[in-house]
Amino acid sequence: MRKNKYYFISDTHLGFPDHKTSLEREKKLVNFLLFAEKDAKAIYLLGDIFDFWYEYKYVVPKYYVRLLGTLAMMVDRGVEIHFFCGNHDQWLKNYFQKEIGLIVHKAPLTIDIDGKIFFIHHGDGLNKKDWKYRLMQRLFGNKFLRFLFSALHPRWAMALGVYWSKISRQSHLREENFDYQEGEQQYQFCISYLKNHKVDYFIFGHRHLEKVWSLPYQSKLYVLSDWITSNGYFVWEGENLEAKKFE
Repeated sequence: MRKNKYYFISDTHLGFPDHKTSLEREKKLVNFLLFAEKDAKAIYLLGDIFDFWYEYKYVVPKYYVRLLGTLAMMVDRGVEIHFFCGNHDQWLKNYFQKEIGLIVHKAPLTIDIDGKIFFIHHGDGLNKKDWKYRLMQRLFGNKFLRFLFSALHPRWAMALGVYWSKISRQSHLREENFDYQEGEQQYQFCISYLKNHKVDYFIFGHRHLEKVWSLPYQSKLYVLSDWITSNGYFVWEGENLEAKKFE
């Protein structure tokens, strides 16, 4: 079978809200990846694949073995898989790259696919005026603070991280349930970015809303839904970017 498709998914939030529910979602995600492998030229995981991820020098979370094993197996078979850091799984070292073989992105990716320019990102932190968010990101990225967190026993550090993820979700729950259309930060970012750059397709996650918006200069913004309430994904088949659901 000719491998000429590009798949995009985001916000599976494995680990939420409990082990049983997360495990069911993980199995479905594995089935999706094996389905996509048949004709995928590349697969893009756009962040928040894990509800919380933190890796130490010699320790990683004990869960998600089905997903991690599947990803490693697919990479070994020649599938190109990209992983974008989200706001819930940004604390990476080199485990995904060295042990699994993923291509990890901590910044937006601009890439030419079949003659079209794609701008791909998790979709968080696009509002430069959101000082609270930017301050939080600086704190999370601070090497000394990360050193202190790593000094905690994983039993306590992971529990603290899971608790933080829960609090973060509750604080953004109301925002995630509304569609502000032109008031969306992602939409406003695209409008501003297009003034100086050519992009055919913007693809984001983060907002847990499946949306397709037309932009100036014949550009489009595609926003992925999550896998908590919907199993949505986008697929590029050479000419069109389509929104689909995996059953």
